[in-house]
Amino acid sequence: MSRRSAPVEVVLFDLDGVLADSRHAITTCMNAALVAAGVPPWPKAELYRFVGPSLSSGFSEILGVDPDDAAVAACIHDYRARYAEVFVRDTPAYPGVVDALETLGETHRLGVATSKPRAFAEPLLAGLGLRDCFEVVAAPELDLHVESKSVTVGAALDALDAAGRGGAMVGDRHVDIRAAHDHDLLAVGALWGFGGEDELRGAGADVLAASPAELTAAVVRR
Repeated sequence: MSRRSAPVEVVLFDLDGVLADSRHAITTCMNAALVAAGVPPWPKAELYRFVGPSLSSGFSEILGVDPDDAAVAACIHDYRARYAEVFVRDTPAYPGVVDALETLGETHRLGVATSKPRAFAEPLLAGLGLRDCFEVVAAPELDLHVESKSVTVGAALDALDAAGRGGAMVGDRHVDIRAAHDHDLLAVGALWGFGGEDELRGAGADVLAASPAELTAAVVRR
């Protein structure tokens, strides 16, 4: 029996766009980095699609250069310097997240698998009052090119000793859905995040949840 057809014991969560509404903090800091690089700021809504995957890929696409270009590294440096000053203050939890985690935590083991570097992920979860909800927080270090989401999800599962057990991954972007499938997890698409229904369905989400209140039902095998 594969984990996608087994009862769910472990539920992993993405951070930005699932637990935390980080759109204001991230897009403001991205635009500050672009301005510092001499690039006109983008409308915030057009930057939402870059929230979730690696910053290097986002800045690379915006600047029209290779991810290893020095201009990308400079933007990431400027972004992180600005973000470090405002991210806890300017990032709220989504409504209903706390209640959903408390309910799921009664019957499931919970973890976080995020592409946000650990130096930001841990303080943000603590600032939101969510850190104690999770046994494990898997996150990359402050490298220029962060590890793939599949690697991060695998690290979370290893830390939870969850190999061979039923699990689910709740995410809002295509990278979350694909990482879930890489590890034979139920892929739950969070419609309140940044990806949207078309992206999540296109990536192969097994089930969609319109709000955090629907997560308990979403992680039940169907």
